[in-house]
Amino acid sequence: MSQPIVDLEHVFVARGASVILNDVSLRIERGEHVVILGPNGCGKSTLLKTLTCELYPLSLSEDSAERLLGTRTPPKTRVEIMGRQRWDLIELKRRMGVVSAELPGKPTLTTSGYDAILTGFFSASTLWPNLTVTEEMRAKAEDILKLVGAEKLRDKHVGEMSAGQTRRVMIGRAIAGNRGVGESSDPKMLLLDEPTNALDLAAQQDLRELMQQLAEQGTAILLITHHIADILPEMHRIVMMRDGRIIEDGAKDALLNESQLSELFGRRIFMSERDGFFNAW
Repeated sequence: MSQPIVDLEHVFVARGASVILNDVSLRIERGEHVVILGPNGCGKSTLLKTLTCELYPLSLSEDSAERLLGTRTPPKTRVEIMGRQRWDLIELKRRMGVVSAELPGKPTLTTSGYDAILTGFFSASTLWPNLTVTEEMRAKAEDILKLVGAEKLRDKHVGEMSAGQTRRVMIGRAIAGNRGVGESSDPKMLLLDEPTNALDLAAQQDLRELMQQLAEQGTAILLITHHIADILPEMHRIVMMRDGRIIEDGAKDALLNESQLSELFGRRIFMSERDGFFNAW
């Protein structure tokens, strides 16, 4: 069997004096489309930063294990991404494209849409003079602009783009980074953190259609969200988080219902469904 993309066991992560992730275990196979769902502050974004090695797990002492778990025997903690426990972060970014709600590392405002895609090959904020852009990179950037429906944004500056246009280009940039050059044309995984934040209704619909297209083409997607409407019909696994823990992990058909959502968010939730998409209020 091939190595899973994500394999976590007994992971604890602290930010400051607070433990944000509390005994999290998670395995995601290659090609899966998975949703991490939970309320604000439940640890979703901390989990994402753990997967991208921006945050590292705690090494528990006997005293901390007793405080957190009620036992003086610390569990064996493991974080493996694509079969490896240690990564060069630039190489990892090229394997696992990340689009955050805050769009960290966004290219400079005067960078064009086309050049923004090119920066993804280098995980850079701009095309610095020491970076060599090959003809293969240029050809792939043109293909990616078409893939994400951003041909009209080719020569537009990022600073002049709407939030929806910027998010579309940033997805293209992430795809460029983890496709690389001289490798398979298929990205390894795309991680989307609250992708429809700050988008109007039309831009949300456009972005979901793009995500659906990428999923249908075989792009593995890990979606981190509290918006039920972001969950694509192609996503069949739901991981529910609350208070830093995974409380449910299973099939969408079993978990995406009013009863489970009401328990997850702590109040009465109503749902509707149309064409495989859900809405909740």
